[in-house]
Order: sequence, then structure tokens, then C-alpha cells
Amino acid sequence: MSVEPIALPVDEGKQPERKGRYDVESLLAVAVQVFRERGYDGTSMDELARAAGITKSSFYHHVKGKEELLRRSLDRALGGLFAALEAAEVGSGRAVDRLEQLLRGSVAVLVAELPHVTLLLRVRGNSETERAALARRREFDHRVTALVAAAMAEGDLRSGADPALVARLLFGLVNSLTEWYRPGGELGAAALADGVVELALGGLRVRPG
Repeated sequence: MSVEPIALPVDEGKQPERKGRYDVESLLAVAVQVFRERGYDGTSMDELARAAGITKSSFYHHVKGKEELLRRSLDRALGGLFAALEAAEVGSGRAVDRLEQLLRGSVAVLVAELPHVTLLLRVRGNSETERAALARRREFDHRVTALVAAAMAEGDLRSGADPALVARLLFGLVNSLTEWYRPGGELGAAALADGVVELALGGLRVRPG
């Protein structure tokens, strides 16, 4: 698979680089795209530099290496998800309402940070940065499970299933959006969140009477 330069001038060693056309943010965007196409382990700094259209030494001027770029991407995805989780946890309403808030917030994070969330879901633990991200994902799962269990204990969700299984299935639905959602389409974040909440909680809620 060839890697095309991404909105930056191609450096073939025959002309000087154009200064001011790239920064850490733009290089991160390049790196995340290449990581998603080739895999993190299968990507070298030479390939990242070619994709960005700059020399490897210029790339190193901005970042220490590809693991720093991976860490920045995973931190962005996890930071957004944990912010949504913490906002739901500190709420004063019923647990089921806070769970719905979390689902909506997570969809909003996915839409806003789609490349980074997609990369997060492909992490396998082959580096220290990946293992740290997986540990945070496990923490996230445990805290969502506690919220599901609280909603069951309050009588608002059906109590027949294991809360951990329910939590995994709920976020399996949210995470599946990365496989087909593309920005700029007819569905925005609000419509996506409405659909997820209806499908995810519609069959779990205990109906009055």
C-alpha cells in the first residue's frame, strides 16, 4: 500500500522544505492516518516523513518519535471518553439517566475525534504506550459497569444480565460507529446519539406497569 503525502509538500531531496507548513498537530494527523493504514508496528519514521513530505530530521525536530505520536493520539481519545464518563458520574440524577448521558457524550467524542478513537480501538498492547492505553480502557469498562449495576439496582434497567456484559455490549454498539461513520454525511452527532440510545437502552429499560 502506498502512502500519499497528506496536504503537505513532498520533499524529494531536490528542493528545500517550505517552512511553516507543518506543526505537531498536522504531523499527528499524518501519523494517525498512516498508523490506521499500515498498523503502528508496521510504520517507520521514514514512512511517516515521506507521508508528511518532510525530512526525517525535520520530523524529529517536532516529536521524539512515533511512540510520542501514538501516545498523543490515544491520550486525545481517552481524554475525551473519560471526560464524558466523569461528567456522567458526578451527576445527581438516576443512574440510568447518567448512563444515557454517558452514551451521548461518548458518541460526541467519537464524532469529534474519529481518527483517534479508531486508532484506540486497534491497540493490541505491543508497546508501553499501548499497554497503558489498554489499562485505561479496562478502568473505563469497570466504571461503566458500576453505572450499569447502579441503574439495575434502582430498578430502571432489566436485572437479568451481568452488568459487565451489558456495559461491553453498550460500548460495542458505540464503538461500531467507527467502522462506517464518516464526517460530513447526513447523520450528525445528535442523530447518531439518538439512534444509539434508542437501540441500546430501549430494550433494557424497565417500563412502568
